[in-house]
Amino acid sequence: MLNTTTQSEDPLHTTLKSVPLMKSVRFHGPGDIRVDEVEEPLCGKGQIKMRPAYVGICGSARDLHEYTGGPVLIPKTPHCITGSTYPCSMGHEFGGIIEEVGDGVTHLSPGQRAVVRPTIFDGTCCACKQGHNHCCENIGFVGLSGYGGGMSKKIVAPAGHFYPIPDTISLEAAALIEPLAVAWHAVNLSPFKPGDNVLVVGGGPIGIGVVQVLKLQGARDIMVAELMENRQRFCRDYGASHILDPREGDVAQRVREITGGVGADVIFDAAGVEKALVGAIPACRVQGTIVNIAVWEKPPSIPVNQLMYNEIRYMGAALYDETSFLDTIRAVNYGQLKPEGMITSRITVDEVVEKGFKALLEHRDEHCKILVDVQA
Repeated sequence: MLNTTTQSEDPLHTTLKSVPLMKSVRFHGPGDIRVDEVEEPLCGKGQIKMRPAYVGICGSARDLHEYTGGPVLIPKTPHCITGSTYPCSMGHEFGGIIEEVGDGVTHLSPGQRAVVRPTIFDGTCCACKQGHNHCCENIGFVGLSGYGGGMSKKIVAPAGHFYPIPDTISLEAAALIEPLAVAWHAVNLSPFKPGDNVLVVGGGPIGIGVVQVLKLQGARDIMVAELMENRQRFCRDYGASHILDPREGDVAQRVREITGGVGADVIFDAAGVEKALVGAIPACRVQGTIVNIAVWEKPPSIPVNQLMYNEIRYMGAALYDETSFLDTIRAVNYGQLKPEGMITSRITVDEVVEKGFKALLEHRDEHCKILVDVQA
């Protein structure tokens, strides 16, 4: 507790007001993430206060990119929806226990478990009006753009970001629902159908999620192009039928051999590496589809003529809509997706820089998903 002195209405008297403080992991600049003491947020009308349990560090894109070269999505000037700027609290992959609900909130109660859908949207832009709020022109994220973040002892945000989960879903698994929803949405948005042959480029958390969804939905051959042995093992354990190491041969040639010369019906690029993408294009069948899920740090140079002559569709899959998020919750609850197996480390808030962000940068081959135990 921090005691602060405030002036009462009577100028002859003062009162002491207790201001609860809490730990929060905050971004201050590139390479500068700190565990700060900040005031605990108050829960207002239409809001929910949660005690986050476990938070995933997003090594595939957002969190790690912010740490190494941000601010990227973290607003440099006040965000047009939240009004927030950095330093900001981090953590967008998380669930926890509801502690308090504000007036007007009826879908959750104190003591319930919930997971956070972190996408912030304005509801007024053209994309939102068309029903695609996950493609909002002013997109933001809880844990990057405002409303606090999961790497805090408490968080308060508008009630619409919180979704109830049954007690059968562990709070560790809840922290992986968000990245798995990215994979679920990408597969469902694509033209994939049961019996298709698929190549996944990149075996990180999103790529592993895609493998799980493809296996669940009846893919024939699931081929994964991945360099790191640990990630190769994860992909194999989750259902990949063929692991293709680019160092051991031409990926496109191997895909052609496996598919009887036809090529992959659909390719999911979860790597965002120019050399890998260019090498994968010849692996796609005529009139096949390449789906980009990766966040690119630099614009790639793509051989467009190869796409044109073979009538290959190149499309993007951005985040997830609400249907994909809810479907992912159900699939985890039914045991169709098993996210706990992706966890390679559990750390505390005080360890988040050394054993979290730096570990993902310096020992990437050893990790899939690192969880921060916020309440430890």
